[in-house]
Amino acid sequence: MRALVLVVLYTGLCFASSVSNQENIDFLMDNVLVLRVPYGVSTRVHVPLSCGESYENQPVVWKKDGEEIEPALQGNQVNVLVEEMNGGNYTCHLGPDGDYLNHTVILIQIDPDNRTVILEKHSPEHGHVHCSAVNYNGSFHCSWRRTRFRSKASVLLVKVERHLETISCELDADGSGIQCQDVSCKYEEEQHRISLSLYIHSASLLEAYTKAFYLREIVRPEALPDLNTRNGKVFSWSRPDSWDKPCSFYALQFHVKVVHKGSHCDSDKHIMLNTTVETTFKVNVKAQKCVFCVRAQDKFTNGLFSKWSSCKVNKHTCVP
Repeated sequence: MRALVLVVLYTGLCFASSVSNQENIDFLMDNVLVLRVPYGVSTRVHVPLSCGESYENQPVVWKKDGEEIEPALQGNQVNVLVEEMNGGNYTCHLGPDGDYLNHTVILIQIDPDNRTVILEKHSPEHGHVHCSAVNYNGSFHCSWRRTRFRSKASVLLVKVERHLETISCELDADGSGIQCQDVSCKYEEEQHRISLSLYIHSASLLEAYTKAFYLREIVRPEALPDLNTRNGKVFSWSRPDSWDKPCSFYALQFHVKVVHKGSHCDSDKHIMLNTTVETTFKVNVKAQKCVFCVRAQDKFTNGLFSKWSSCKVNKHTCVP
């Protein structure tokens, strides 16, 4: 895994304003310029570029994506014509065959930016980015899925903050998620949401995705271990090892369900449904013909349920 620096550099924004009055051009970060164009409209935009103040009196020559530009584009400050989605990497050199001096990548963002084609939606409620945690220790993971036709899209920048304080994150090896660690005290009441901004590009197309959440909204206990039965009537289980302690402060409640043999725990047809705060439960049905299901939930937040743990009773023993 490689570290991802979650810092936005604002100096470029000031530079963009000084060289152009066009409100649709901004610098997102060092050497990356974003041109916003309207959806469904043919565009031709002249974008101002500068090689840098240090090269004001030098014989500067520009290339695009490593290739010479025809006719030749020369000078420290130039205007390049960007048509449609035809952005690219513009490099400036000391003369036609001289050393590399600087570069600017021009990416195109569709305006409005809620038109997205790079990432798939996880679900209507989660949107394009899904975040989860197994407890309140501040560690959480966010993930996304590229669409089939944009499978090679690359993450350009991820910024994660809580109330203007940067949260440390690392990008997953495949670029499909980040692992983060919030250092806030886990015993304190959350006053501010965590905000995530993701910038991902496919060729010259740039898309921005945002998400805001409280940690308590994404905490989901892990599945309950050690599910067993005594005589096919009394069932017991353990709290997940990853769940926070003490149990009195981080209390769990358990959703117990008995379904017909051969049915899934998510079935709407159940024989029995109940809630308990104990880690044992006695059923008053013929369990040898049923499936016993149990899942956990934070008692105080009524947050997300864990996945079901289940067993079928076979001769008074639990069979997963």
